[in-house]
Amino acid sequence: MKTGMDAPFKDAENAALFQVLINTAVDGIIVIDAVGNVRLYNKACERLLGYAPEEVLGRNINMLMPSPYREQHDNYIEAYRTTSERKIIGIGREVLGQNKDGSTFPMYLSVGEGWLGNEQIFIGIIHDTTERQVVASRLQEVQAELAHVSRLNEMGQMTSALAHELNQPLTAIMNYLRAAQRTVAAFDDPAIVRAQGMMDKAAGQTARAGEIIRRLRDFVEKRDARQSHEDLNKTIEEAISLALVGASDANIKAVLKFDQNIPPVLMDRIQIQQVVLNLVRNAVEALQEVSIRELTIETGFEENGYAYASFSDTGPGLPDEVASRLFQPFVTTKEKGMGVGLSICQSIVSGHGGLLSATANENGGTTFCFRLPVIDA
Repeated sequence: MKTGMDAPFKDAENAALFQVLINTAVDGIIVIDAVGNVRLYNKACERLLGYAPEEVLGRNINMLMPSPYREQHDNYIEAYRTTSERKIIGIGREVLGQNKDGSTFPMYLSVGEGWLGNEQIFIGIIHDTTERQVVASRLQEVQAELAHVSRLNEMGQMTSALAHELNQPLTAIMNYLRAAQRTVAAFDDPAIVRAQGMMDKAAGQTARAGEIIRRLRDFVEKRDARQSHEDLNKTIEEAISLALVGASDANIKAVLKFDQNIPPVLMDRIQIQQVVLNLVRNAVEALQEVSIRELTIETGFEENGYAYASFSDTGPGLPDEVASRLFQPFVTTKEKGMGVGLSICQSIVSGHGGLLSATANENGGTTFCFRLPVIDA
C-alpha cells in the first residue's frame, strides 16, 4: 500500500540516479536552453573541453565551438525556432570541438530536443572520435603499406616472368648469330668481313642483354624477407579486417574458425598478410556473382609440423581452363586483372617453405589453403 511519502521519495531517488548518470557518463552531456545558454555541463565535458562548470554554466554554448560554428550557432537556433527545419537535431554529425587551450578535436555530436515544463531545451551528447580517427588513419597506413608491398611483389613477379620470357629469344638470337658466323668464316670477301664484324658486335650486345636479365632475376628472386615468430591467427585477423573494408554493403558473412593452440610461426608478417589480403579480396569478388555469400576462414595445426589457413567461399568456382594454370603469371578470370596476384602469393608462401593450393568445393565455390612450417627448418 502506497503512502503519501512514496512520491517525494521516488522523485528524490530519480534525482539521485540522474546525477549518477550525468556524472559517470563517458560521453559529454550538455543541456542548453532555447537561446543557447548552458544549463547542464557534466564531468565528461569538463574532461573533454577543459573548462570548469562555473566557466560554462549560464554562458552561450558557442564559446565551446571553433569558427565558423561559433558565428553560425545563434542564427541556426533562431532559424530552427522559426522554421523547425532540422540540420543536426535528431540526426547527429561529425563536428569539431574546441578545448580551453584553443586546440580542436573531432567529435560526433548528437542533439535531441525536449521540454522542461514549458521551457524548450536541447540536449547534446559529445563523443570524442579522436581515437577512432587515429585507428582509421593507422588502418589507411597499413593498407597503403600492404598495397605498396603488393605493387613491389607484382613488379618483381612480372620482372621475373618477363626476364624468363626474354631469355629464350635472346638465346635463339645468339645461336643464330653464331651459326651465321660459322657460315661466313671461310670467306675473305671484304663485305663479308665487315658483316662478320657486325655480327660479332651483335653477339656481344646480345650476351650483355642476357647478363643484365640474369642479374635482374637474381636481384628479384634472392631478396631476404624479414622473418620473425608471429601469431598466425592475429596476423590473419588483422589482414581480414583490412580486406573486408568496403565489403559491408555486399552482405558477405565471414565465419572465423581459429585454432587457438597453434605455435608461433616463423614468417614475414607483412608478406603473409599480403597473401591473406589477396585471397580474401578474390573471394569477395567471386561472391558478388552469387546469392549465398559466405566466406569461411579456418586455421589449424597439423601433426607434420605445419600450420594452415584455409579460405573457403560459396562462389561460382573456377573454370577448368583456369584451374589448371591458376598459379602461373598472367592467368586471370578478371576482365581487368593482371593475373599475377596468385602467382605472387605462391612465391611468398614457397619462400616461407610452405605450400599454397586450391581445390573445388563439393557444393560449389573454391577453397584456397596455405601451409607454413611451424619449426624453422
